[in-house]
Amino acid sequence: MKRPRHFLYALVVALVVALTAAACGREEETSPGISDNEIKIGGSYPFSGPASAYRTIADGVRAYFAKVNAEGGVDGRRIRFITYDDAYEPQRALQNARRLIERDRVFALFNTLGTANNVAIWDYTNREKVPQLFVATGASIFGADPDKHPYTMGWQPDYVTESQAYAEYLKRTKPRARVAVLYQNDEFGKNLLGGFERAIRGSGIRIVARESYEVTDPSIATQMRRLATSGADTFLDITTPRFSAQAIVGVARSGWRPLHILNSVGASKRLVFQPVGLKPATGIVSAAYFKDPEDPQWANDAAMREYKAAMRRYAPRTDPNDTFATYGWAVAQTLVETLKKMEDPNRDSLMDAARSLDLEIPILLPGVRVKTSESDYYPIETVQLMRFDGQRWRLLDLRYTARR
Repeated sequence: MKRPRHFLYALVVALVVALTAAACGREEETSPGISDNEIKIGGSYPFSGPASAYRTIADGVRAYFAKVNAEGGVDGRRIRFITYDDAYEPQRALQNARRLIERDRVFALFNTLGTANNVAIWDYTNREKVPQLFVATGASIFGADPDKHPYTMGWQPDYVTESQAYAEYLKRTKPRARVAVLYQNDEFGKNLLGGFERAIRGSGIRIVARESYEVTDPSIATQMRRLATSGADTFLDITTPRFSAQAIVGVARSGWRPLHILNSVGASKRLVFQPVGLKPATGIVSAAYFKDPEDPQWANDAAMREYKAAMRRYAPRTDPNDTFATYGWAVAQTLVETLKKMEDPNRDSLMDAARSLDLEIPILLPGVRVKTSESDYYPIETVQLMRFDGQRWRLLDLRYTARR
């Protein structure tokens, strides 16, 4: 039967409309910064300034991305990692975020370092609906309110979890501890100190002295002299590497002999202990969640061998034993696994993947997993305590998982 001409015309129009809509839909499903052969990822780091010790994190990240790219990328897409220096200054971090998103048109921001710096940019990134993933800070605010900042997520154990682990250690080993505290006067320092204060409530542990410092201070000598004469038998040291080294020297010169607990962000043998001497650092207690590249027990570990080989190949100027580089490798692997879980090449799909992780990242300590959900934005919630024996870190038989 012959169809009327107007019927055939209507059919053609309907097909054109359907194809156009489908094409538009496909276009809308793809976000800036991702194509068939590339994913652009951006980060802001303190390559200079008072926290420049952390710059090697980016070296570990680049090494992992280079390895992935050499193996074909993520679903055929090579990762391009674009970074800028913020000198640990929040305003520069915000400028960098705008530059990365508006000029470089990155797919996502990743592992930007520093509590204040991430606070400076998270309203902007969430307004623009750009993922701000696996930020390099343990501040508990990054995860506390997913509804308000759904595009921002932490990675490492938060500072409250870390402080709870230290409190638990003291309850077991020094239940009447008199604690002197040095803390950085910002969200980082206050967050860890606040978590510790809440964790020791109702116990025999007391804080008997507190001193703070600004990140721009040239020295903490005055604060250390006051703490050394406080009568405390325990020193809770909440500092970044430059000041961690000064605190170790301050304890040694004062003749004070407290149990020294140093937060994990300052617990670097290579960048903190070696410059001031290993002997004064002997006995320091800290927290870990990834394998120490200098620990002989991991010498034949497959993940450690892979990491060190890749560092020698792709980041030959960086010491593979630098634990900040190890951190960078581990968090980069987490991002790659998240990218692999995306169902569609767009930012919302990336966040959907980030909110449904259950990963075993091989270079993390046994028993430490990366796990998230719609309501849980804290990917790693387990730490293990360790003590420095004068040559290397030794893991203690105390593993702690967050209580929420």
